[in-house]
Amino acid sequence: MLALPWTLLVLLSLGYGLALTYGRLGWLALISVALLLTAGFAARQQHIRIGRYLGHALFIFMALALAMHWLPGFYNGRGINPQRFTDDAVMFSMYLNLDKPLIGFWLLLFCPWIVGRRSLRLGIYATAQGLTLSSVLALGGALLLGVIVWAPKWPDQAWLWLFNNLLLVTLVEEALFRGYIQGGLSRHFKHLPYGENLALLLASLLFGLVHLGAGWQWVLLASLAGVGYGLAYRFGGLGAAIATHFGLNLLHFGLFTYPMLAG
Repeated sequence: MLALPWTLLVLLSLGYGLALTYGRLGWLALISVALLLTAGFAARQQHIRIGRYLGHALFIFMALALAMHWLPGFYNGRGINPQRFTDDAVMFSMYLNLDKPLIGFWLLLFCPWIVGRRSLRLGIYATAQGLTLSSVLALGGALLLGVIVWAPKWPDQAWLWLFNNLLLVTLVEEALFRGYIQGGLSRHFKHLPYGENLALLLASLLFGLVHLGAGWQWVLLASLAGVGYGLAYRFGGLGAAIATHFGLNLLHFGLFTYPMLAG
């Protein structure tokens, strides 16, 4: 039995508490919780193989529905009203979501193997390498494509953005894309000569595709950033992937146009 990743669970719980101060839950949210628990127990049981597959399939459906805010009972509060952080940026607003973090709770509770524990020294080294690579590829690419420019800033709402991005965005996304998808594919492809590389690239591509709504440029840039996150996860574990992803987001927010140039 794998030990639960208590540090990450505590951080996620702190973020969820922050989100609750801005939003609220309705009783219909219990349906989503019940379905996630059903998926979790089915995925963890060892007696019926098809039951494990069905449990994971139900979770994948629920993860998509929660991420897209399709399910009832979650009244996500707005933490930052629509505004421009720089005059040439598109309008930005931020919600503190109560539905999407349930994905992270499910993964940490029912799939603790996603953490991929490494030593602190190795985690720091992997973070430094992953952040350097993702910054060059993603931020450098964004500058070349003309979707951001140099724009240092620290607005009044920055601290709220920081806590939300770390606890409710980056942690959840890395648990899903690096821990569950990349880690799961690595286990599935372990018999292949380049199985871990294939898992990393597929997870990066999927991560890029979820940014399709922002345009093809962000699909490309997010996929490139995902390569850095994936390498950090591969060599430093989930903590390194979270730190790399958050570090890149923080550099983007604090030093460049956020989220991107208007028109």
